[in-house]
Amino acid sequence: MTAHISIAMNNITTKPFLKWAGGKYRLTSVIRAALPQGCRLIEPFVGSGAVFLNMDYSSYVLADSNRHLIDLFQLVKDGGVEFIDYCQSFFDGDVNSESVFYQRRDLFNSTHDIKLKSALFVYLNRHCFNGLCRYNSKGFFNVPFGRYKLPLFPRQEMLAFYRKSQYASFIVSDFSQTMKMAEKGDVIYCDPPYVPLSATASFTSYTQGGFGLEEQNKLAAMALELSLKGIPVIISNHHTPFTLNAYKDARIELFDVQRFISSKAESRGKVSELLAIFS
Repeated sequence: MTAHISIAMNNITTKPFLKWAGGKYRLTSVIRAALPQGCRLIEPFVGSGAVFLNMDYSSYVLADSNRHLIDLFQLVKDGGVEFIDYCQSFFDGDVNSESVFYQRRDLFNSTHDIKLKSALFVYLNRHCFNGLCRYNSKGFFNVPFGRYKLPLFPRQEMLAFYRKSQYASFIVSDFSQTMKMAEKGDVIYCDPPYVPLSATASFTSYTQGGFGLEEQNKLAAMALELSLKGIPVIISNHHTPFTLNAYKDARIELFDVQRFISSKAESRGKVSELLAIFS
């Protein structure tokens, strides 16, 4: 069954501290309405954590294949205000310049100090183009300088994340391994890299491995398998003929979303997305 829904903005949502391509901050009210009750929320593709921050489960398993992201989240959880202060120090002084940005990008790509790398991740995220997270074939972060007037340090957002993170476990994991952890009473929300809308629109460099159609089909198959065991799975994606076929065993909710990540302003129109609800 397919239904079209309208998006009602929630004025009390908690904002994530990272900018994120495809982040779900503006859609939390839609996702909240679709997620059933349960004891624990599992997110195999946690991204910025926007969904986790705005849900009311007793506990959370938050996974991602991006180790830099999970290391950062773990340090926020464990380090609290002291680590947040450390991250803020990278925003002090005259640091909004190309020269500083590229020096720090090089340092991020070369250092093995997890604390330093995590703080640099926050700096790069707020200063790079559109807050993208992208790596080249060698695994080096390669997003260019963003040329923003004055990137602000997201202190209040990091403090809110720290408080909520005390109820969460963070793991570096492939989505299939994360989903295998699910038990009766869990709810799974999946926000995978989206199926491209066109042959030239693919964005596959979030991690070195990419996420192709084979992985999309595997995710759909696992969602169906888990739902038949009484574990509901909800998946976000673009509304395309491919996704409609992949999610043919799910209930589909459609909605239009304003696109914000694009190098050209005229390309930032509305696109049709869906929630596939396997339950």
